[in-house]
Formats: sequence, structure tokens, C-alpha cells
Amino acid sequence: MRALVLEDSGPSLIRDYPDPPSTEEALIRLLVAGICATDIELVRGYMHHRGVLGHEWVGVVEEAPDRSWIGRRVVGSINCSCGTCPTCRGGRPSHCPSRSVMGIMGREGAFSEHFRMPVANLRAVPEEVDDRAAVFAEPLAAACEIVEANHIRPTDRVVVLGIGRLGQLCARVLALTGSRVQALSRNSSRFDLLPPGVESVHAGDADTLAGADIVVDCTGSTDGIALATRLVRPRGTIVLKTTTHDAAAVTSVPWVVDEITLVGSRCGPFEPALRLLAAGLVDPRPLATHIFPLDEGVRALDVAAGPDALKVLITP
Repeated sequence: MRALVLEDSGPSLIRDYPDPPSTEEALIRLLVAGICATDIELVRGYMHHRGVLGHEWVGVVEEAPDRSWIGRRVVGSINCSCGTCPTCRGGRPSHCPSRSVMGIMGREGAFSEHFRMPVANLRAVPEEVDDRAAVFAEPLAAACEIVEANHIRPTDRVVVLGIGRLGQLCARVLALTGSRVQALSRNSSRFDLLPPGVESVHAGDADTLAGADIVVDCTGSTDGIALATRLVRPRGTIVLKTTTHDAAAVTSVPWVVDEITLVGSRCGPFEPALRLLAAGLVDPRPLATHIFPLDEGVRALDVAAGPDALKVLITP
């Protein structure tokens, strides 16, 4: 089969990549996949992943131990856990010490014609959600995790740093809380994509946002946490939504002196994300700026890493 594979020499399209081996997991045929900022960081050396890239996808189940899944459109949680350890039994499977992470750590990704996933990780896509919206389920779930893990009140002022792929989705979810949401970006051309009610602020005016109750760092930059620290109020909260291959040079002094809460935030629940899509409360489709066939996957990664792209999609 064809697959977009990260090798020591970089990403390449392999036309005769081995088919997924037969297991008790579901066999899924790819419909649409999305390139995430994490994929770009993996190419740069993050996590030292080698193999098929990709963890944002929607597909059709072609084989499954439970035949009721066959033919259904699905998305899926990227963390594949053991299900039996104390962490899994405690309801934290995304932190299972034995987990593999699709397209990131110990498991092949979705940028291929077919791939396998545990049935327990699958979520059926509602009929009213088309493929171009469903492919956003994974990053939208990550945005929903901000609200799941933090008490955000309508009286809060929330600042989103960076309105790229993930920042746009975070702004959409946060806007539904009734809080005052302000989005900061160097790229003013992206302000028009923000949902109604979200205030846009150019990076040159960042200091006007100081004193925020919550700052969500979606910059994907080593400078993001320092800026977030500058803008959050004493006893406020910083939510870190992105990772980078490079290390950030920061001081912990303001976090201690100002008693700031730091929250690492990664994957999130698919169920609310799919409900938001089905109800039309979040429409991510305008964020897709480019679509490439799998055969042009290397070029798709290059475009996604550039300044002009938001969400880049891949079709088989």
C-alpha cells in the first residue's frame, strides 16, 4: 500500500509499504487525514518517531472483531492503552505507561491507505457530519479538553496565543463558555476566521492583554510560555496546548511568586467534539486551506510547515 513514512532521511512516499498485519484490531480505510503541528515537529526530530505519520483522520471500518462496526465511518483516540494497569483502571488511559500513540510513539499513523486501531478507540461519526468536518474531531477534542480540565467562568477573560490550526479551534470552544475570549496573532489575515464574539489582537499590542485570568498557549513556539507568563494575572492559569522539538528558556520565578497554575493539556474527549460538530456549534471546515492527494504527501508537509497554511488535508 501507499504510505507517507518518516525515515532517518526525512518524510517520503513509499508505494509498496507493508499492509497492516492481521490482528484483533479494526482495519480502517482512510477517507481524509489532517496534518497537525505535531507532525511538523516529528519531522524536525520530536519524539524520534520513525514510520507512518498522521493521527488526525476519518475512515471506514473494513474489518473488525465486532462486525457491527464494519462499514461505519469512524474517528478515533490516538492513545492505545493496555486497559488493565492502575492508570487505565483509574480512568486515565491516555497516560498508560505502556501506551502507544498513533503516528507519534510506537504505532503506525494514518497517512496511508489502510491502518489498524483498537475497536475501543473508535467513535462513530454522526451522519450529519461530513468527512471534511469529521477529520477535525481529534484536534477539536483537544480543544474541548481545556474546558474539561479547567473551571472557566463567564466572568473570566481568556487569551488565546496563536490562532493557527489548534488556536482557531480553541477559540471556537472557549467562545461557547460565555467568557471574554481574546485571540493574539502576528498574522492578521487569520482574524477573519475567528468566530463571532472573539476579539482579535495583533501581537504588537500584546501588553494590552495583561492581567488575563487564563492564557492558552497555542503558539507552537518556545517563546509562547514566556509571553503567557507575562500576560496572566497573579493566581491565574496558563494552559499549554502545544509542544516543540526545541527547548524553551524560561524562568519559574513568576510562577512561584505570582502563584500561577500551569496546566499541560493534550488529548481530549471525542464525544463532546462530535456533538459540537453534529449540532453545527463548531464548523471547522473553513480552516482547511489546502488539500493534497497522498501521492503528494511530502509536498503537503512542506506546505503545512509554511506561513500561509492553516489545516492541510490529505486524501488517499
